[in-house]
Amino acid sequence: MEIKSETKKANETIELITSEQEKLNHSIWLERVPFRLVLMSTFIALAVSLGYLLAYIPNIELFTLIVFLSGFILGKRDGLIVGFLSSFIFCFFNPLSPSPLPLLVFQLTHYSLTGLIGALLSGFLSKKKIFKSDKDLYRISLMVIFGFIGALITSSFQIFASLVYTLSFYGINQFIPYLLTGAIFTVIHIIGNTLGFVFILPGLIQLIKKMLY
Repeated sequence: MEIKSETKKANETIELITSEQEKLNHSIWLERVPFRLVLMSTFIALAVSLGYLLAYIPNIELFTLIVFLSGFILGKRDGLIVGFLSSFIFCFFNPLSPSPLPLLVFQLTHYSLTGLIGALLSGFLSKKKIFKSDKDLYRISLMVIFGFIGALITSSFQIFASLVYTLSFYGINQFIPYLLTGAIFTVIHIIGNTLGFVFILPGLIQLIKKMLY
């Protein structure tokens, strides 16, 4: 009898924790389509504006972080949409020069997937004890995760963007020389985005979630 009673209490505790977690992950605001559209538009405008603002500083950008953040907050579908539309606006109307077609297609794909990755990480972390949006997110474990994801996204962008560009204009044997030529800018880009994901992203997530939940 005692074993059954303890089991029952344990189940009730688990149900209570699950119920509380569901409440934390539920937002009435995000259920309203007009509000979601406004929030999506805000993310797109913010990504593009910061993209233009930092366009003349080589490989320092917050565009990737904002697209990732949109997916983290809004979910898979809207993260994909924000990534696609913001990258299309910024890359097609780039103040330096529009991206050539093969590179533009890659950029649209990459940033759409960046929004998706943000949503997938949000879904993963929401089930973990280390992530609670009502608590301080500047925890070493979370900062390491965010930094690793930021570095991975940026590294893949640099490698595959270089590959697409060299295949389109020079041929595959020029890939390594082209990549090595811009190695210092690649390193700056990776370090900059990693630091942004480590020190800026947790604060933005916490701020937005406090307003929405």
